[in-house]
Amino acid sequence: MTIRVVLERGPKAKMFVAYAVDWPGWSRGAKTADGALDTFAAYRDRYRPVAVGAGLGGEFDDAGAVEVVEERVGAGSTDFWGISFSAGALEQDPMDAADLERKLSLLTSCWAYFDDVAARVSPVMRKGPRGGGRDRDEIIAHTLRVESEDFAKRIGVPVPVGGVVEPEARAAHRTAFVAAMRAYQRGEQVRPMRSWTLPFLVRHTAFHTMDHAWEMEDKGSQRTAVT
Repeated sequence: MTIRVVLERGPKAKMFVAYAVDWPGWSRGAKTADGALDTFAAYRDRYRPVAVGAGLGGEFDDAGAVEVVEERVGAGSTDFWGISFSAGALEQDPMDAADLERKLSLLTSCWAYFDDVAARVSPVMRKGPRGGGRDRDEIIAHTLRVESEDFAKRIGVPVPVGGVVEPEARAAHRTAFVAAMRAYQRGEQVRPMRSWTLPFLVRHTAFHTMDHAWEMEDKGSQRTAVT
């Protein structure tokens, strides 16, 4: 058993990203291929609480070394952001139902992790050298807005009136999002996504959630460990 990883680079090879095929949300980028893989590996312990929260802690702990199973060229945005913006060869539709349920459990755990971080870090985030950067509530609002107005909308989930920042609205949105992903897997979606696939949608949603959860942890003044 290994950690299957895809190594993706931008068309101009300015940035690289390594992401786990089987563990949505675990993805890191850097300016070099080795840097992306090293940073990815360094986040193994930080991702572990997600696996534990999904009831997959034993499987995660038993996984062996990182194995690059695909090297590919991503979208142009990859060069700028160091983020994967397209589906790999192992993320094509149709998606296996059991695999979907496993990954949905991990996505749900990513959401829980994000909510936990948001509740325990300070409202004021550490700023960059010139004072740039968002505070906690701005990061929360951005993460939820993009998910509801972009990701979920791609499979027909309506954007809730008033947004999804409030806990009740957030929970209802996530329930509807998961239900829509299951319906899409069953072929009940009228309009298939044009360039995205269901495995990529799950992975990218989980990545966006964890990327900003880790951002809040790193920039918050009251960071505490999660075991």
